Amino acid sequence: MSVPPLTPIPVLQGEPSRNQGSTPTAAFVEGMFTRRQIRSIADGIASFIIKTGGISIILCILGMCAFLVKEVIPLFLPTQVTPTEPISLSPLERPATAALIGVDEYQELAYVLRGDSLEFVFIGEGPAAISRIPSRGLLPDGSVTALARALGKGHNLAMGTEDGRIIPVAIEFTQDFQGSERSIAPSVRIGTPIAATPTPQPITELAYQSTDSEVRMAALLQDQHLWLTTNRTVSLPDGTIAASATQVDLTSSIPDRVTAFTLASRADILLVGTEEGKLYQFDIREAAHPTLAETVQVSEKDKAVTALAYLMGDRSVVVGTASGQVSVWTPVREHPGTNLTRMMAIHRFASHKSAVTDITISQRDKGFITADTGGGIRLHHSTSEQTLLVLTPQQGALRNTYFSPKADGLVSLTEDNRLIHYHIANPYPEITLATLFLPVMYEGYEQPKLVWQSSSGSDDFEAKFSLTPLIFGTIKGTFYAVLLAVPLAILAAIYTAMFMHPDYRAKIKPTIEIMAALPTVVLGFLAGLWFAPVLERNFPAMTGMMLVIPLAILIAALLYVMVPTSLRHRIRPGVEALLMMPVIIAVVWGCLATNAWWESFLFDGHYKSWLQTHLGLNYDQRNAIVVGVAMGFAIIPIIYSISEEALTNVPKNLIAGSLALGATRWQTLVYLVLISASPGIFSALMIGLGRAVGETMIVLMATGNTPIMDWSIFNGFRTLSANIAVEIPEAPHGGTLYRTLFLAALLLFVATFLLNTVAELIRQRLREKYSQF
Repeated sequence: MSVPPLTPIPVLQGEPSRNQGSTPTAAFVEGMFTRRQIRSIADGIASFIIKTGGISIILCILGMCAFLVKEVIPLFLPTQVTPTEPISLSPLERPATAALIGVDEYQELAYVLRGDSLEFVFIGEGPAAISRIPSRGLLPDGSVTALARALGKGHNLAMGTEDGRIIPVAIEFTQDFQGSERSIAPSVRIGTPIAATPTPQPITELAYQSTDSEVRMAALLQDQHLWLTTNRTVSLPDGTIAASATQVDLTSSIPDRVTAFTLASRADILLVGTEEGKLYQFDIREAAHPTLAETVQVSEKDKAVTALAYLMGDRSVVVGTASGQVSVWTPVREHPGTNLTRMMAIHRFASHKSAVTDITISQRDKGFITADTGGGIRLHHSTSEQTLLVLTPQQGALRNTYFSPKADGLVSLTEDNRLIHYHIANPYPEITLATLFLPVMYEGYEQPKLVWQSSSGSDDFEAKFSLTPLIFGTIKGTFYAVLLAVPLAILAAIYTAMFMHPDYRAKIKPTIEIMAALPTVVLGFLAGLWFAPVLERNFPAMTGMMLVIPLAILIAALLYVMVPTSLRHRIRPGVEALLMMPVIIAVVWGCLATNAWWESFLFDGHYKSWLQTHLGLNYDQRNAIVVGVAMGFAIIPIIYSISEEALTNVPKNLIAGSLALGATRWQTLVYLVLISASPGIFSALMIGLGRAVGETMIVLMATGNTPIMDWSIFNGFRTLSANIAVEIPEAPHGGTLYRTLFLAALLLFVATFLLNTVAELIRQRLREKYSQF
């Protein structure tokens, strides 16, 4: 069969059309190419924005971590000391057996009292560093044999003479500003001499304290008699001042040779150390009748007590001995139920190589300086029980040492009459890893404790910065919140995903998720001001609910099973749980209505006294139950939503296959759905746990906010985050409290990071292991 040839189609010749050369296919291809370019550019921009945002978030997190570390590092830096050139003092016309040295709070002007010769020396920076005010004699006859410094702020001194008199001396520093230049001018005020003994005798050692109306002195005479002298002044109606003096010889109460003694700053206690290493404590509140309160052995019998000084606050005393031992003693109650105390060593420090000769206390904290016969100087802190600084200058023995008023420097006077000055950078002496995380023996406590107590109304307060109670509170609050939230959230997610009718699921799931939008401050407000009082009034009824509700649900379920099948089939599948709501509501109402009966039945008529008597528990209105319920209410929506999504995303064909093979819904749930959804459920638990760890406002408002360590559900607690919120507004910038709070924030940061990292690793392992599902 032949095929006829194709007839060519003639092409019309003429003027070309407007669209010649552009077919519809070409136009479509050109349009597609243009859209692809636009999409490619848009994808590139979106990718750049996403990468930039992700990198920015990571950099912000790293920046936050670096900032926290920067603020925390200074807490653990070692003490820095900067010496200055020694300054030689002018020679004295008469040799002096006693000497005292001091400095103003800016460490610019020092004074040196040698015998009765007083000299002021400029030790600040600049051209006036070696300028001085010439020394002058404070007494016409120059018969000073002993010097003493009163404890506390200021420069209140006393001179003991060879004829048994005591002469008060007060040195003051007045500041004046000329523009930006500061100048300091000293002034000296000499008081009226006071007779310390009935008969004139040289005073070899002296302790001195003064108040507005009273001067109290302890003087050791050349014949080894110890006299306690009290001089009172009273203003009379006619404008005159009457003075009265009381002198008591304490020698008969001290069988050993006296080697050191000191007065408390309130002049109500006199401590006397002896050659046999004993410490005698006298109660001298009644000046005419001092009583020996206690005698304690503070060193070996052949090692004399060579130096004594009360720390700021008058509770603890520093004891230095001839063997170089340094220890802190404080009165401790013998039993928790009594006010009887006994002196006990609470801190011991590394020993000096020779006898301790001088102890100078800080006017800012529980720090102090000790010096020995070899010229060694050591800086200690009582609370942290650490020796912060050891100086071994080559100048030989020291006559006196003084800790600057701001605890940022010290001055010493050598035997060859040279003034030595050190600048000290030691802003955080009370912070160590031990004081932050281990029990510490504080003043007034019977045993070492973990305590957070950052502030007080007085300057002599011993700050307590233990973070362990706060870490414990964080764990406790998280535990009780998770204990309530996890079962409810997971079981609710299981029921919603596997058993609830889809129509009800579409309404209930968004409702629960909306709960996550409630501000935590609202939840804390409701928990603290509404739920806590309700729980306190109806605690017996709520205890009864815990017993009755599970039993009522079990009975209702058994009755439902006993209902004829024809009637059960009329009930829409997936709504069976709604039938339980009337039962639960009825039980709750019944328990609340019978609250008095439950209290009588379970707690013998009064649940608070029953808890105290039988379990030793105190019921606080704002306790762990309140916080657990409120915080659990806050994290339930998060755990529920993520868990429900994980359960719902299990492939339906797997579930249908399991049911088709004869497995029940419960078997399918246990052996298939939960295993397949385990990575998502685990992620939900970790996110909820992290949410509970960092919660602030609920804990702040719904608990007692007390940093105590007790697992009782009836007590409150304080978490790290709540503590930061409470303390940071009052923390001085750069201070110990300020940096300790940043350390708490860093601990939260690290804990959250580690928690999320471990959770992600476990989630990945679960995902790899059960990916076949």
